[in-house]
Amino acid sequence: MKIIYYGHSTFLIETSTHRLLIDPFLTGNPQATTTAAEISCDYILLSHGHEDHTADAAEIARANQATIIANYEIAEYFSSQGLTTHGMNPGGGFDFPFGRVALTPAIHTSSLNAGANPIYLGTACGIVIEAEGKRIYHAGDTALFSDMKLIGRHGLDLALLPIGDNFTMGPADALDALDFLAPKLAVPMHFNTWPPITQDAAAFAQAAAARQRAVKVLSPGQSLKI
Repeated sequence: MKIIYYGHSTFLIETSTHRLLIDPFLTGNPQATTTAAEISCDYILLSHGHEDHTADAAEIARANQATIIANYEIAEYFSSQGLTTHGMNPGGGFDFPFGRVALTPAIHTSSLNAGANPIYLGTACGIVIEAEGKRIYHAGDTALFSDMKLIGRHGLDLALLPIGDNFTMGPADALDALDFLAPKLAVPMHFNTWPPITQDAAAFAQAAAARQRAVKVLSPGQSLKI
């Protein structure tokens, strides 16, 4: 299984049969190394409604006839635009052709058009994907919470964790998240896109190693296999 990082919180997971895109934010993303038009996928998974996680969801879904998987409110929002969706909620799981998806809690907000008249789109979520014998956790945008221990209780091959601070966990809390989750490997995300979330990912990886936690820092466009 191959995981490609496109910057911010956007990842593409390639299984032997399907391509899963998570939190597509390419248009307007200063880190992006590709464009929405260049993405090919079968499913799009969204952790919450903010534009830096959903900006290209409709365009990519329409171009690829991809199914959007998200919380119920987000799924209904995109369904109203004529797109194929599958709505879920935290605590629930569903078996798809590529494997199983479960949504977990995340401590964050979820809206579009933030400002005087935002569109609120349900609760923010984390995403656990089980495919080809692997378990991957995309934490979305979240604060640290102790129930991460429950998310990791069946084992995780990979955890994708925000470290940017300001809007999400910072590096110190992300280190504690690694202890709660105990993944075989973690990749930091949601950092260095804009000045308020500037972080030293290499220093985070070094601090994690001191706790016997494996972290691999990916630059946008880089990939790994698990």
